Amino acid sequence: MKRLETKRLILREWTIDDVDDLFEYAKLDTVGPNAGWKPHHNKSESKMILERFMASGDTWALVFKPEAKVIGSVGMHDFQDLSGKKVKSLGYVLSTYYEGKGLMTEACLMAIRYMFLETDCDMIRVSHFVGNHKSQRVIEKCGFHFLKEDDYQSMDKGIKRSRLYEMTKTEYFKMEEFKMSTWNLDKLYLGFNDENFKKDLEHFENLVDQTKSKNQDFTS
Repeated sequence: MKRLETKRLILREWTIDDVDDLFEYAKLDTVGPNAGWKPHHNKSESKMILERFMASGDTWALVFKPEAKVIGSVGMHDFQDLSGKKVKSLGYVLSTYYEGKGLMTEACLMAIRYMFLETDCDMIRVSHFVGNHKSQRVIEKCGFHFLKEDDYQSMDKGIKRSRLYEMTKTEYFKMEEFKMSTWNLDKLYLGFNDENFKKDLEHFENLVDQTKSKNQDFTS
């Protein structure tokens, strides 16, 4: 897997030295079941899975830069398609301790960009179990469109209902063109809770009040 990098993350190949980090999050009962597999019981189990990652070469280790630590994974697996198109299946896992920071969306967007810009991939598919709203939000933020609901044979709880999404290379480039044609205010404000935004909004509201006051002077 090609090494990829974002502002906060590094996506790289797995090494045997990652076994401790893998076990740390794979043992949590809040991680594996959401992806269809049972929590790891010991480091030997994590080592076996890690060796599979290294042999398959289709899964990145997700490293959080500030801590130089593996906190999850992103995979692009071969997906059988009868039309002859090059299709990949996106899979991802994130340690519960790092949720709610937008890290998984950041990682997936970079992986998607790589697949469409630097490989012959025609389409990417991804799914989540019904009720897994965190995973659903990641998928929606990345720009996938809903395809259908189906049954999935999970390794931990038998058959579970899942929702399938997809994105074509053409759709991806259209989204990128749209982003290029719209304004980006990140240099001004990081969001509605940004202190600069709050100050400017307060200043604007004061100006409105002053204008209304002067208008009353002219009309009275």
